[in-house]
Amino acid sequence: MRPIAAWLVARPQNAIIGLAGTLLLPFAQIISGTVMALLVLKQGPAPATVQGAIAVAILTVSSLIISAPVSQVLANAMVIWVPVMLLASLTRRGRSLTLSLQTSVIAAIVATVAFFVIVSDPIAFWTDALAKLSDTFRQMGLTQNAAVLYEQREAFAPQMTMLAVVSTWSLYAVVLLFGYGAFRALPGQNAPFGRFCDLNFGRVLAVIMAVSSVVSVLTGAVWLTNLAFVSFAVFWLQGLALVHWLHAEGRVPVWVVVLVYALIPLLNAMLVLALAVTGYADAWFGFRSRMAAAKN
Repeated sequence: MRPIAAWLVARPQNAIIGLAGTLLLPFAQIISGTVMALLVLKQGPAPATVQGAIAVAILTVSSLIISAPVSQVLANAMVIWVPVMLLASLTRRGRSLTLSLQTSVIAAIVATVAFFVIVSDPIAFWTDALAKLSDTFRQMGLTQNAAVLYEQREAFAPQMTMLAVVSTWSLYAVVLLFGYGAFRALPGQNAPFGRFCDLNFGRVLAVIMAVSSVVSVLTGAVWLTNLAFVSFAVFWLQGLALVHWLHAEGRVPVWVVVLVYALIPLLNAMLVLALAVTGYADAWFGFRSRMAAAKN
């Protein structure tokens, strides 16, 4: 990672090539977003914005030459780069990775509540959205997937808001962490904005989850159920940070960390749920501080 990160920040033209090239790759949201996060953390938002604009201009001209849709280039750049730039800029300005991730959780919570305020019938909204997605799958030749999605759209619809919010938040949070990892790999960098393994979302967010879950049970309010789920699910990242902390403190070998990452694609929801439970408990009981105190 270090040679690539060092090459990207060595010259402005390298950054432009990196941004333009990665925007066309598969998994561009992760790869190109990581590059943008690295550039913002290293250089600041202003140079990264200029480099991103030049990269978009190059891709736009290329699209016009080959008669490809220009709007897709602009849309990809906005969706992939802008949220990551905001998070990386906040990290750089506040000099705290934890603060920027805490802020992103608050933004996710606000987005959840705002969705229910703006959309009068969320279930109908998602039922229609899933039907359109099913048509898209069918046009792509994924007829079996399209049929299953269309048949199950009414069953999926009630969970879609919280799943969409948590998935989107997790994507951008992970991309920020990848970018920060690349930034820390640069020569002369250590952990100027804190260590991921020390991430703690705090008891305020834990209280929000506890209160919203209790009130949702008592009132049956759907928006509170979604709020409680989002407030709880984000703690999976704190659970993962705890795993990294245990390794950094020499309490677990590196293969345990590798195993956790390897199992995420396989177990997915089950492992994320286990990490969320661990992270949520850590927010209340402070496992890391207790273990550190016991060690001393």
